[in-house]
Amino acid sequence: MLLFNLTWHSSFRPFFSILGRLFVPLLAGCFLLAALPALAEESVATETAEAKSVEHRMLKPVVVTAPLMSDPLTVVVDAKAPRQPVPAHDGADYLKTIPGFWVVRKGGSNGDPVFRGMAGSRLNILSNGETILGGCGGRMDPPTAYIFPGSYDSITVLKGPQSVVWGPGSSAGTVLFERHFKPYTTPDYRVFSSLMFGSFGRNDQFLDAETGDPGYYARLIGTRSSMDDYQDGDGRRVHSSYMRWSIGATLGFTPDETTRLEMSTTVSDGKAAYADRMMDGAKFARQNLSLRFEKKKISALIDGVDAHVYYNYVDHVMDNYSLREQPGPQQISNPDRRTVGMRLAGKLNVSSLSQLKLGVDQQSNWHRFRSGNNLTRSPDATFSNHGLFAEWTQSLSTAHWLVAGARADFWKAEDLRNGVSTAKETRRNVLPGGFIRYEHEFSNEGMLFVGMGHSTRSPDFWETISQNKQSETSDSAFKTKPEKNTQWDIGTLYHLTPKLQLSASAFFSWMNDYILIDNSRALKAALLVRNIRATVYGGEMGLGYAFSPHWRSHAGLAYVHGNNTTDKRPLAQLPPLDTRFTLDYDDGTWSFGALWRLVAAQKRFDKGKGNIVGQDLGATPGFGVFSLSGGYRLRKDLLLAVGVDNLFNKTYAEAISRAGSMVSGFEQTTRIHEPGRYFWLKLDLKI
Repeated sequence: MLLFNLTWHSSFRPFFSILGRLFVPLLAGCFLLAALPALAEESVATETAEAKSVEHRMLKPVVVTAPLMSDPLTVVVDAKAPRQPVPAHDGADYLKTIPGFWVVRKGGSNGDPVFRGMAGSRLNILSNGETILGGCGGRMDPPTAYIFPGSYDSITVLKGPQSVVWGPGSSAGTVLFERHFKPYTTPDYRVFSSLMFGSFGRNDQFLDAETGDPGYYARLIGTRSSMDDYQDGDGRRVHSSYMRWSIGATLGFTPDETTRLEMSTTVSDGKAAYADRMMDGAKFARQNLSLRFEKKKISALIDGVDAHVYYNYVDHVMDNYSLREQPGPQQISNPDRRTVGMRLAGKLNVSSLSQLKLGVDQQSNWHRFRSGNNLTRSPDATFSNHGLFAEWTQSLSTAHWLVAGARADFWKAEDLRNGVSTAKETRRNVLPGGFIRYEHEFSNEGMLFVGMGHSTRSPDFWETISQNKQSETSDSAFKTKPEKNTQWDIGTLYHLTPKLQLSASAFFSWMNDYILIDNSRALKAALLVRNIRATVYGGEMGLGYAFSPHWRSHAGLAYVHGNNTTDKRPLAQLPPLDTRFTLDYDDGTWSFGALWRLVAAQKRFDKGKGNIVGQDLGATPGFGVFSLSGGYRLRKDLLLAVGVDNLFNKTYAEAISRAGSMVSGFEQTTRIHEPGRYFWLKLDLKI
């Protein structure tokens, strides 16, 4: 596998490099070929035929994002829908528009997503059912760095430990970036493409083309996104430029209506400047191979089975000279990581009122490191996890449901480093988890739900191995205890009137052996890793109102509050109260949207403490940001959207931003400031 991977990578790299350079003119040509002839032709279709094609062809208006829950503790958004603020270029950039999410700013790209104040492996992120683990020990490449959101069909957020079928941990929640298969009844094709331009040299191109018939389908997805250094509201330039691209291909076979075999591969690369550290990302190469088999309606008992195996390889280079002026000695490091995983799941119709999901999953990853002139990579850690899960849904009556699940994970880690007290040691843990939830529907007006979940999360690579983490009693953090979270969730989805909809969820967590990263009293300048007790509570609420068929508004808020009960201090790295107010209009041709975001001051902090993403820097003031957008449908499948974010050019930084570093040619700031006034234009084509 290793030999094949290295050979394949080196031989095909020039081809994909050339294809990446040609991607812009190729995509522009697709727009011209697809759009111009159709704009010129007269409409001769009948009203009936037009009505049948609207669902397939029509683009949605500009979406002013603050989505409500669609099901208990579940938020689903259309990843391809135009949205405000400025359309996202990576996974974290999209998630920050969903209430409850924040992003730790590091530069212009590759921020770390935070949900309910929880980051890193507390938030399980899957790309089409696969785990992507970055190579950088300093989190230059979190999983969302390898995700271009527009290349997916939907994004689903599952809040809290209220599901067991998507892998271990998930103490904060699970995020699913998913591509959906739509069967073909006749030979046909589908194309979605977009071009975007914006301030600070923003330039995106995207193409998603698929064709098929009842027996097969093929899909090609290409993305490219780049931006220069942006400026904050005071005109200060931030070291933040980036460029990233990806190409993916999928081939599927559907011998009958109930069977599907799918093979896919993806390659991607990029570079990114960072304002929070002394090195930049010169390479983010990823290779992916995936095989999936699905069989539905096997019998009256077995509703279906789904098998999935995958391979991901990340080759990451960071240095201090490719993307910045460097007066001192040149430095370079080159970690890599291989991740192999599988999942086998089945769905059983136990009775007309009962359904059972059963399955197993497995994931193993190997991390290596090399730096300077050392051409040989040295393995420093391996991790593996084997999981068993079961989830039961029971209908108690037409308006009452009970959902429960349990899983057990068998986790193993090896410390392959030299020169530390835990060198060559192996540790194993059995990690239990589960949940139970009651749901009650009020006629067709709404639903109330309450649940309790428990998750046990193993300490990850960034908490035990990377950057020479230490414990309070040792030069190694490898023996850090697993983290346990017991959480209550309660919420409602309710139509107060035909025009007024309420969505609310709240949670309370007791966390034992919470893994805290302490930079306030580290030994030998390394970060200290401690297990503490903590409590966290908060929630999200949204209220939507339709004034008329064309006008609607939404108000939402997200809040989280936590305490470090061991040290009797506030729990670090929790964001403040975040509120959003939106107003939008759409008459089928013209659309308009306004977003006003208000964030409170954060006075609760514990300086120098936090998590693998960052540590508290101190108190932060509140701020408000106002953004506008609009759209015009040139025809039903061609949408032109424009917008301006941070209309009043506010200078501000998020409370959980990283600290600014001293970069030659740039002004150092306490926190990394967000972009100032930002204009953008986007053209979407859907055939």
